[in-house]
Amino acid sequence: MNCHECGARLPADARFCPQCGRPVSGERHPRRVVVTGLGAVTPLGLTAEETWQRVRAGQSGIQRISRFDPADLPVQIAGEVRGFVFGDWVDPKTARQMAIFSQYAVHAAGMALQDAGLDQGGFDPARAAVVVGTGAGGMATIIEAQDAATRRGLMRVSPHFMTTFPHNMPAYHIAQAFRFLGPSLTVSTACATGAQAIGEAVVAIRRGQADLALAGGTEYAVFPLFLASFAVQRAASPDNACPERASRPFDATRNGFVVSEGAGMLVLESLEHAQARGARIYAEVLGYASSNDGYHPIAPEPEGEGAARAIRAALADAGVTPDQVDYINAHAASTPLGDKAETLAIKRALGEHAERIPVSAPKSMLGHLMGAAGAVETIVTILALRDQILPPTINYEHPDPDCDLDYVPNVARPASIRIALKNSFGLGGQNACLVIRRWEQGV
Repeated sequence: MNCHECGARLPADARFCPQCGRPVSGERHPRRVVVTGLGAVTPLGLTAEETWQRVRAGQSGIQRISRFDPADLPVQIAGEVRGFVFGDWVDPKTARQMAIFSQYAVHAAGMALQDAGLDQGGFDPARAAVVVGTGAGGMATIIEAQDAATRRGLMRVSPHFMTTFPHNMPAYHIAQAFRFLGPSLTVSTACATGAQAIGEAVVAIRRGQADLALAGGTEYAVFPLFLASFAVQRAASPDNACPERASRPFDATRNGFVVSEGAGMLVLESLEHAQARGARIYAEVLGYASSNDGYHPIAPEPEGEGAARAIRAALADAGVTPDQVDYINAHAASTPLGDKAETLAIKRALGEHAERIPVSAPKSMLGHLMGAAGAVETIVTILALRDQILPPTINYEHPDPDCDLDYVPNVARPASIRIALKNSFGLGGQNACLVIRRWEQGV
């Protein structure tokens, strides 16, 4: 038995953990947390189901940028959300005052609530939490306001400016639109944000602070400064001639990620709350953990030790051993250093069993949704568990000796999968890992 706080191995008769000193409970987690609703806005679709169907078909959402003329940039491709129309979740006046990253979040949250059968209420608002994350937040809104002020004068700034760009505005708008009046938290841990927001919502429900939560991530990222910042770092792929092949995680010829955008939102509930209302349950979140590399603001720790710590701690939190893991949904951004470090992290955390676990990279199709990536990819993981299908890693053609696991190359694969890991890693050494189990009645 392991300590559910720090993961340390416990003596059989321990009353307190010898490592962290926490009391040892006879039950791992007093409250189990399940997923009952999914919503997404992505370059592959404007719903979670459409996105999943195109992922399992191995289709790419990467195209030449259409939102502005990218001719002056060395990187001219991205995963844009196209055809998005904000639903009638809020009144038209409020909608006009919302930044697009907030619109994405509210829209995905509304679809998740509909999917869960909670769009008409039926819950205690004071026991409903919101945990939403974003990486860039309203950076585009700040740039637009600055440009307008330069042209027209500072005192012509919109009176709504200060309530559009802050990172916490998606959480506010979700709380206001859907009357989620319990705990509210905004997570901003770069590319680990979406998964970490889900994990923190799980913690809040386990602690009894809430009975249910809307959790996930959102990002509006396809604008010139954002693209340019990654281009000058040489972190983004410059393969403009063939956009759909630019993101190629684990492939020996990979040369950077593809900037993408969108939102993913999940409805999480305590098992008791979900069962009491007869909810359809997708999956159970068994474990969650995070860590930091403490190594470099951009590059991952080269041996993957920081990421491995998060994976090991999440497994301990879930009470799952490496041989019980059936599938890994990788962070796998398609960077030379990152994919190699993640492969090492998986091997460090799972030992010899790593060689037998299929690993796939949704970013090969979706691009990198930044703060929303972990949430959207968690949705992909859950639907893979539902349908018993391993999503592919497309564009995998040249094996890399440093990346030598089973990456489900190019074509989806039927499989019997019960427990999955979801990895999300980000700038600043951020690491997050979720352990998710397919829902089985009576387990």
